[in-house]
Amino acid sequence: MARRTPKAAENGYALFDILYADGSRSSNRRVPRSILGGLDGDEPARRVSEEQDNTIAEKAGRPRIPIKKITRSPA
Repeated sequence: MARRTPKAAENGYALFDILYADGSRSSNRRVPRSILGGLDGDEPARRVSEEQDNTIAEKAGRPRIPIKKITRSPA
């Protein structure tokens, strides 16, 4: 009997790659799937990533680098 590949769950996380204005990159940033989709598509992922970056920058005591581009990570 052939194995089935599991379908992506509606709950859980989607992974995104983020390219910053200075050329640096962050891979596999986790974003809840519950906020994605609809008319906004992946735009909510940018807002969540910016919030995560703000928190990280605040704890590190440095300014946040602006996000240039955000794309889904390859599966």
